[in-house]
Amino acid sequence: MNAQFSLKDLGPLSFFLGVEVSYRGCDVVLSQQKYIQDLLQKHGFGGVKSLPTPMVSNIKLSTKEGTPLEDAAQYRSIVGALQYIVITRPDVAFAVNRVCQFMQASLDVHFLAVKRILRYLQGTVDFGLRFTPSSRMALTGFVDANWGSDVDDRLSTSGFCIYFCGNLVSWSSKKQQVVARSTAEAEYRSVACAAAEMVWLRSLLGELHIVTHGKATLWCDNTSAVTVCANPVLHSKFKHVELDLFFVREMVAMGQLQVHKVPAVEQTTVAGDAAQEQISLSLKEPAELGKAEFQMILNPNCRGRACAWR
Repeated sequence: MNAQFSLKDLGPLSFFLGVEVSYRGCDVVLSQQKYIQDLLQKHGFGGVKSLPTPMVSNIKLSTKEGTPLEDAAQYRSIVGALQYIVITRPDVAFAVNRVCQFMQASLDVHFLAVKRILRYLQGTVDFGLRFTPSSRMALTGFVDANWGSDVDDRLSTSGFCIYFCGNLVSWSSKKQQVVARSTAEAEYRSVACAAAEMVWLRSLLGELHIVTHGKATLWCDNTSAVTVCANPVLHSKFKHVELDLFFVREMVAMGQLQVHKVPAVEQTTVAGDAAQEQISLSLKEPAELGKAEFQMILNPNCRGRACAWR
Protein backbone atom coordinates (compact mmCIF):
# COMPACT_ATOMS: atom_id res chain seq x y z
CA MET A 1 0.00 0.00 0.00
CA ASN A 2 2.93 2.30 0.63
CA ALA A 3 3.68 2.21 -3.11
CA GLN A 4 0.27 3.72 -3.87
CA PHE A 5 -0.38 5.88 -0.81
CA SER A 6 1.70 7.94 1.54
CA LEU A 7 1.78 5.92 4.77
CA LYS A 8 3.52 6.30 8.10
CA ASP A 9 4.24 3.47 10.52
CA LEU A 10 3.05 4.61 13.96
CA GLY A 11 4.13 1.42 15.68
CA PRO A 12 1.93 -0.98 17.67
CA LEU A 13 -1.63 0.20 18.27
CA SER A 14 -2.07 1.67 21.77
CA PHE A 15 -5.13 3.93 21.59
CA PHE A 16 -8.01 4.13 19.13
CA LEU A 17 -11.33 5.98 19.49
CA GLY A 18 -11.28 5.87 23.27
CA VAL A 19 -10.21 2.22 23.44
CA GLU A 20 -6.83 1.53 25.04
CA VAL A 21 -4.82 -1.43 23.76
CA SER A 22 -2.11 -3.01 25.90
CA TYR A 23 0.03 -6.09 25.36
CA ARG A 24 0.89 -8.59 28.08
CA GLY A 25 3.04 -11.32 26.63
CA CYS A 26 1.02 -12.94 23.87
CA ASP A 27 -2.25 -11.48 25.20
CA VAL A 28 -4.04 -8.31 24.08
CA VAL A 29 -6.10 -6.30 26.57
CA LEU A 30 -8.76 -3.79 25.54
CA SER A 31 -10.03 -1.22 28.05
CA GLN A 32 -11.51 2.27 28.23
CA GLN A 33 -9.94 3.51 31.44
CA LYS A 34 -9.31 7.09 30.29
CA TYR A 35 -12.73 7.39 28.66
CA ILE A 36 -14.45 6.23 31.86
CA GLN A 37 -12.35 8.52 34.05
CA ASP A 38 -13.17 11.52 31.85
CA LEU A 39 -16.88 10.65 32.03
CA LEU A 40 -16.77 10.39 35.81
CA GLN A 41 -14.90 13.69 36.18
CA LYS A 42 -17.24 15.48 33.79
CA HIS A 43 -20.31 14.61 35.85
CA GLY A 44 -18.78 14.92 39.32
CA PHE A 45 -18.23 11.25 40.14
CA GLY A 46 -14.45 11.30 40.21
CA GLY A 47 -14.08 10.82 43.96
CA VAL A 48 -17.30 9.05 44.91
CA LYS A 49 -17.41 5.77 46.84
CA SER A 50 -17.64 2.79 44.51
CA LEU A 51 -20.32 0.09 44.62
CA PRO A 52 -19.91 -3.66 43.99
CA THR A 53 -22.72 -4.00 41.42
CA PRO A 54 -24.01 -1.80 38.58
CA MET A 55 -27.67 -2.40 39.46
CA VAL A 56 -29.73 -3.61 42.41
CA SER A 57 -30.98 -7.14 41.78
CA ASN A 58 -34.61 -6.52 42.75
CA ILE A 59 -35.05 -3.10 41.15
CA LYS A 60 -38.20 -2.60 39.07
CA LEU A 61 -37.79 0.46 36.87
CA SER A 62 -41.00 1.85 35.42
CA THR A 63 -42.21 4.79 33.35
CA LYS A 64 -45.02 5.39 35.85
CA GLU A 65 -43.17 5.77 39.14
CA GLY A 66 -40.98 8.78 39.82
CA THR A 67 -40.60 12.49 39.19
CA PRO A 68 -39.57 13.96 35.81
CA LEU A 69 -35.99 15.23 35.68
CA GLU A 70 -35.29 18.93 35.40
CA ASP A 71 -32.26 18.29 33.20
CA ALA A 72 -33.15 15.37 30.96
CA ALA A 73 -30.31 16.31 28.60
CA GLN A 74 -27.73 15.27 31.22
CA TYR A 75 -29.42 11.88 31.55
CA ARG A 76 -29.28 11.32 27.80
CA SER A 77 -25.66 12.49 27.66
CA ILE A 78 -24.50 10.06 30.36
CA VAL A 79 -26.49 7.12 29.01
CA GLY A 80 -25.16 7.76 25.52
CA ALA A 81 -21.60 7.62 26.86
CA LEU A 82 -22.40 4.43 28.77
CA GLN A 83 -23.55 2.80 25.55
CA TYR A 84 -20.07 3.36 24.11
CA ILE A 85 -18.44 1.88 27.23
CA VAL A 86 -20.31 -1.40 26.68
CA ILE A 87 -18.03 -2.22 23.73
CA THR A 88 -15.34 -3.31 26.23
CA ARG A 89 -17.48 -3.76 29.36
CA PRO A 90 -20.09 -6.50 28.91
CA ASP A 91 -20.53 -6.58 32.69
CA VAL A 92 -22.64 -3.41 32.51
CA ALA A 93 -24.55 -4.32 29.34
CA PHE A 94 -27.78 -5.28 31.11
CA ALA A 95 -27.82 -2.23 33.37
CA VAL A 96 -27.12 0.13 30.47
CA ASN A 97 -29.79 -1.55 28.36
CA ARG A 98 -32.34 -0.95 31.13
CA VAL A 99 -31.60 2.76 31.60
CA CYS A 100 -31.57 3.28 27.81
CA GLN A 101 -35.26 2.35 27.75
CA PHE A 102 -36.19 5.61 29.49
CA MET A 103 -34.39 8.14 27.30
CA GLN A 104 -37.62 9.79 26.14
CA ALA A 105 -39.22 10.16 29.58
CA SER A 106 -36.49 9.87 32.20
CA LEU A 107 -37.47 10.10 35.88
CA ASP A 108 -35.51 10.61 39.09
CA VAL A 109 -35.51 6.86 39.86
CA HIS A 110 -33.96 6.20 36.46
CA PHE A 111 -31.22 8.73 37.15
CA LEU A 112 -30.49 7.01 40.46
CA ALA A 113 -29.93 3.79 38.50
CA VAL A 114 -27.54 5.66 36.18
CA LYS A 115 -25.63 7.04 39.18
CA ARG A 116 -25.21 3.53 40.53
CA ILE A 117 -23.67 2.42 37.23
CA LEU A 118 -21.22 5.33 37.42
CA ARG A 119 -20.29 4.45 41.00
CA TYR A 120 -19.71 0.86 39.95
CA LEU A 121 -17.47 2.03 37.10
CA GLN A 122 -15.53 4.17 39.59
CA GLY A 123 -14.35 1.02 41.36
CA THR A 124 -13.80 -1.05 38.21
CA VAL A 125 -12.27 1.56 35.94
CA ASP A 126 -9.38 -0.74 34.99
CA PHE A 127 -11.56 -3.64 33.87
CA GLY A 128 -11.55 -4.67 30.23
CA LEU A 129 -11.39 -7.57 27.80
CA ARG A 130 -8.43 -9.87 27.42
CA PHE A 131 -7.76 -11.92 24.29
CA THR A 132 -5.46 -14.92 24.46
CA PRO A 133 -4.13 -17.03 21.57
CA SER A 134 -5.63 -20.48 21.09
CA SER A 135 -5.35 -23.30 18.58
CA ARG A 136 -8.99 -24.35 19.03
CA MET A 137 -10.92 -22.34 16.43
CA ALA A 138 -14.40 -23.05 17.76
CA LEU A 139 -17.53 -20.95 18.23
CA THR A 140 -19.36 -21.48 21.52
CA GLY A 141 -22.25 -19.47 22.90
CA PHE A 142 -24.38 -19.21 26.03
CA VAL A 143 -27.98 -17.96 25.97
CA ASP A 144 -30.48 -17.02 28.63
CA ALA A 145 -33.66 -14.97 29.08
CA ASN A 146 -35.22 -12.94 31.85
CA TRP A 147 -38.90 -13.78 31.42
CA GLY A 148 -41.43 -10.93 31.69
CA SER A 149 -38.98 -8.70 33.53
CA ASP A 150 -40.42 -5.36 32.36
CA VAL A 151 -43.19 -4.25 34.73
CA ASP A 152 -44.71 -1.88 32.16
CA ASP A 153 -45.21 -4.22 29.19
CA ARG A 154 -44.03 -7.62 30.52
CA LEU A 155 -41.58 -8.07 27.67
CA SER A 156 -38.69 -10.42 28.34
CA THR A 157 -34.99 -9.68 27.96
CA SER A 158 -32.72 -11.86 25.82
CA GLY A 159 -29.05 -12.22 26.49
CA PHE A 160 -26.20 -14.12 24.91
CA CYS A 161 -22.44 -14.17 24.76
CA ILE A 162 -20.36 -15.91 22.11
CA TYR A 163 -16.76 -17.07 22.39
CA PHE A 164 -14.30 -17.72 19.60
CA CYS A 165 -11.06 -19.51 20.50
CA GLY A 166 -12.10 -19.16 24.13
CA ASN A 167 -12.29 -15.34 23.86
CA LEU A 168 -15.46 -13.32 24.23
CA VAL A 169 -16.19 -11.71 20.85
CA SER A 170 -19.92 -10.93 20.87
CA TRP A 171 -22.55 -10.26 23.50
CA SER A 172 -25.99 -8.74 23.72
CA SER A 173 -28.68 -7.79 26.22
CA LYS A 174 -31.84 -6.80 24.38
CA LYS A 175 -35.53 -6.52 25.06
CA GLN A 176 -37.67 -8.93 23.07
CA GLN A 177 -40.24 -7.45 20.70
CA VAL A 178 -43.24 -9.56 21.70
CA VAL A 179 -44.60 -10.86 25.00
CA ALA A 180 -43.51 -14.44 25.72
CA ARG A 181 -46.21 -16.67 27.17
CA SER A 182 -43.76 -19.04 28.86
CA THR A 183 -40.16 -19.23 29.97
CA ALA A 184 -39.52 -21.78 27.21
CA GLU A 185 -40.69 -19.31 24.58
CA ALA A 186 -38.56 -16.51 26.00
CA GLU A 187 -35.52 -18.80 26.14
CA TYR A 188 -36.10 -20.07 22.60
CA ARG A 189 -36.23 -16.55 21.19
CA SER A 190 -32.87 -15.95 22.87
CA VAL A 191 -31.52 -19.10 21.20
CA ALA A 192 -32.71 -17.78 17.82
CA CYS A 193 -30.98 -14.43 18.39
CA ALA A 194 -27.71 -16.12 19.34
CA ALA A 195 -27.97 -18.51 16.39
CA ALA A 196 -28.38 -15.57 14.00
CA GLU A 197 -25.30 -13.93 15.49
CA MET A 198 -23.34 -17.14 15.02
CA VAL A 199 -24.39 -17.31 11.36
CA TRP A 200 -23.01 -13.81 10.87
CA LEU A 201 -19.77 -14.63 12.70
CA ARG A 202 -19.25 -17.77 10.60
CA SER A 203 -19.80 -15.72 7.46
CA LEU A 204 -17.30 -13.10 8.63
CA LEU A 205 -14.72 -15.75 9.49
CA GLY A 206 -15.28 -17.35 6.08
CA GLU A 207 -14.52 -14.05 4.34
CA LEU A 208 -11.30 -13.92 6.34
CA HIS A 209 -10.52 -17.50 5.20
CA ILE A 210 -10.68 -18.80 8.78
CA VAL A 211 -12.11 -22.31 9.12
CA THR A 212 -13.84 -23.05 12.42
CA HIS A 213 -13.41 -26.43 14.11
CA GLY A 214 -16.54 -28.52 14.48
CA LYS A 215 -20.09 -27.31 14.85
CA ALA A 216 -21.01 -24.07 16.54
CA THR A 217 -22.37 -24.90 20.00
CA LEU A 218 -25.00 -23.10 22.04
CA TRP A 219 -25.63 -23.78 25.71
CA CYS A 220 -29.05 -23.09 27.22
CA ASP A 221 -30.34 -23.86 30.72
CA ASN A 222 -33.96 -24.45 29.65
CA THR A 223 -34.75 -28.09 28.88
CA SER A 224 -37.87 -27.31 26.83
CA ALA A 225 -36.07 -24.85 24.57
CA VAL A 226 -33.22 -27.32 23.98
CA THR A 227 -35.68 -30.11 23.14
CA VAL A 228 -37.64 -28.01 20.64
CA CYS A 229 -34.42 -27.10 18.78
CA ALA A 230 -34.02 -30.65 17.46
CA ASN A 231 -37.62 -31.89 17.61
CA PRO A 232 -39.16 -32.03 14.09
CA VAL A 233 -42.69 -31.80 15.51
CA LEU A 234 -44.13 -28.27 15.64
CA HIS A 235 -45.88 -28.19 19.00
CA SER A 236 -49.11 -26.19 19.28
CA LYS A 237 -47.65 -24.06 22.07
CA PHE A 238 -44.92 -22.86 19.71
CA LYS A 239 -46.91 -22.14 16.54
CA HIS A 240 -46.68 -18.39 17.15
CA VAL A 241 -42.86 -18.57 17.11
CA GLU A 242 -42.77 -20.67 13.95
CA LEU A 243 -40.17 -18.57 12.11
CA ASP A 244 -37.65 -18.81 14.95
CA LEU A 245 -38.42 -22.52 15.24
CA PHE A 246 -37.59 -23.28 11.62
CA PHE A 247 -34.54 -20.99 11.57
CA VAL A 248 -32.80 -22.76 14.45
CA ARG A 249 -34.04 -26.22 13.46
CA GLU A 250 -32.70 -25.76 9.91
CA MET A 251 -29.25 -24.90 11.26
CA VAL A 252 -29.33 -27.98 13.50
CA ALA A 253 -30.46 -30.21 10.61
CA MET A 254 -27.71 -28.86 8.34
CA GLY A 255 -25.10 -29.70 10.96
CA GLN A 256 -24.09 -26.05 11.45
CA LEU A 257 -25.30 -25.77 15.03
CA GLN A 258 -25.84 -27.91 18.09
CA VAL A 259 -27.80 -26.85 21.17
CA HIS A 260 -27.15 -28.51 24.51
CA LYS A 261 -28.55 -28.30 28.01
CA VAL A 262 -26.36 -26.74 30.68
CA PRO A 263 -27.29 -26.67 34.40
CA ALA A 264 -28.36 -23.23 35.57
CA VAL A 265 -25.55 -23.16 38.12
CA GLU A 266 -23.01 -23.58 35.29
CA GLN A 267 -24.55 -21.05 32.91
CA THR A 268 -22.58 -18.11 31.50
CA THR A 269 -24.96 -15.36 30.37
CA VAL A 270 -25.87 -11.74 30.11
CA ALA A 271 -29.37 -11.80 31.47
CA GLY A 272 -29.99 -13.00 35.01
CA ASP A 273 -29.78 -11.73 38.59
CA ALA A 274 -26.63 -10.05 39.84
CA ALA A 275 -24.73 -9.09 42.93
CA GLN A 276 -21.32 -8.70 41.35
CA GLU A 277 -18.21 -9.36 43.28
CA GLN A 278 -14.84 -8.11 42.04
CA ILE A 279 -14.95 -9.13 38.40
CA SER A 280 -12.08 -11.12 37.02
CA LEU A 281 -12.51 -13.41 34.04
CA SER A 282 -9.76 -15.97 33.71
CA LEU A 283 -10.85 -16.64 30.13
CA LYS A 284 -11.01 -20.41 30.23
CA GLU A 285 -12.57 -22.42 27.47
CA PRO A 286 -16.30 -21.56 27.26
CA ALA A 287 -17.35 -25.00 28.51
CA GLU A 288 -15.50 -24.27 31.77
CA LEU A 289 -17.25 -20.97 32.42
CA GLY A 290 -20.01 -20.65 34.98
CA LYS A 291 -23.43 -18.97 35.04
CA ALA A 292 -21.98 -15.74 36.33
CA GLU A 293 -20.08 -14.85 33.14
CA PHE A 294 -23.16 -15.17 30.95
CA GLN A 295 -25.58 -13.51 33.37
CA MET A 296 -23.52 -10.34 33.58
CA ILE A 297 -24.80 -9.09 30.23
CA LEU A 298 -28.46 -9.93 30.58
CA ASN A 299 -28.65 -9.05 34.25
CA PRO A 300 -25.78 -7.61 36.27
CA ASN A 301 -26.37 -9.28 39.60
CA CYS A 302 -24.89 -12.76 39.36
CA ARG A 303 -22.22 -13.76 41.83
CA GLY A 304 -18.90 -14.94 40.51
CA ARG A 305 -16.77 -14.05 37.51
CA ALA A 306 -17.93 -11.80 34.70
CA CYS A 307 -16.93 -11.02 31.14
CA ALA A 308 -14.24 -8.59 32.18
CA TRP A 309 -10.62 -8.68 33.11
CA ARG A 310 -8.63 -6.62 35.54
